[in-house]
Amino acid sequence: MSTMAREFIISLYLLMYKLFFNFFKLFPVKNKIVFVASFKDNNLYIYRKLNDKQFPGEVVFLCKESCFHSIKEKTSVPVYVIESGNFVHELKAAYHLMTAKTIIVDNYYGFLSVAKFKKGVECIQIWHAAGAIKNFGLLDPTVEQRPKRAQKRIKKVYQNFHKVVVGSDVFADIFKKAFNVKEEQLLRFGYPRTDFFYNQTAQEKKRKQFYQKYPQFKNKKIILYAPTYRPNPEDNQLKLDIDQLYKSLKDEYVLFIRLHPSVSISEINYFVYQDFVFDFSNKASINDLIVVSDLLITDYSSIPFEYAILEKPMIFYPYDLEKYQENPGIWAKYEDIVPGPVAFLTKDILRYIKSNDFDYEKYRAFKEKWNKYSKGSSSENIVYYLLKRHNTK
Repeated sequence: MSTMAREFIISLYLLMYKLFFNFFKLFPVKNKIVFVASFKDNNLYIYRKLNDKQFPGEVVFLCKESCFHSIKEKTSVPVYVIESGNFVHELKAAYHLMTAKTIIVDNYYGFLSVAKFKKGVECIQIWHAAGAIKNFGLLDPTVEQRPKRAQKRIKKVYQNFHKVVVGSDVFADIFKKAFNVKEEQLLRFGYPRTDFFYNQTAQEKKRKQFYQKYPQFKNKKIILYAPTYRPNPEDNQLKLDIDQLYKSLKDEYVLFIRLHPSVSISEINYFVYQDFVFDFSNKASINDLIVVSDLLITDYSSIPFEYAILEKPMIFYPYDLEKYQENPGIWAKYEDIVPGPVAFLTKDILRYIKSNDFDYEKYRAFKEKWNKYSKGSSSENIVYYLLKRHNTK
């Protein structure tokens, strides 16, 4: 699709929302919290804590298709799908956005560019990751390459982030630049989904459930390979030498692969590696995999910021670092962000695993740096703030 055609479609979509917003702005604001979700975990942790505290107001979820069903299954409140072409759901979404006292978002949503909220309404950005390696927001170099109209729209969305939840001071500094927000807009509460990694009972329950379902892995060490998504589809290829790993590690280890939903790994011959390689992209939650795995291999993903809480070894495999630095880019020198070790070839990964060459002090320092405010009570912190906003004891 050409840039012009894309912009035209976006303009029509936003015009629809602008008309809806202008009409529903005539309705009174209610004691209501609306979640706008692309990802489930942070939102569900807040939702459950609101239930625990018996929040008396209304709660509504507006979900992208990626998390619509999983959130609908785990809640007992209205859940609508957005950005899917469902006109009725989009209409209801506009109504709830204009009549809520608090809107909680976890991503970039274009319709916020045409939303003019009433005085006293607050839009809180809770984000969907505990840290970042790659650029996003206004730090993304591709923003400047987009049409002026698109750039203006993007900035208007960020202007509607009245508050931004952060888990660390370093991430706070990144958000200031990425969203053009000021210090007083930051809520240093930590990220709700990280509460799980401080809850030993919950982790043990997950571990037990996992091994009941997959008992064949009980006597194996688990390597979790979780690469992030590349902007260019042709770059989303599996660059690990599976055969090399298989020959060296098959007796002691198994390899779990967790890919982005839009990426497949059909090039792996599962018949040859059937006792070693397993695709867990859709079979288990990332929390399950973080808990049961013994070692993480990743590149530019946000998973290490949570994995570090458990202080387990990680290997960073940015095989296409030079290209990735161009698009979407990295906010600092890669080796200065990650706690290492860094490998560019499969043989280097094997060397680190075989020698058990890991600096746990670096992992602990990384954990403290990026999870300064994520200490196991982040859901409680946010819900306390929400209850205070809604005048609820």
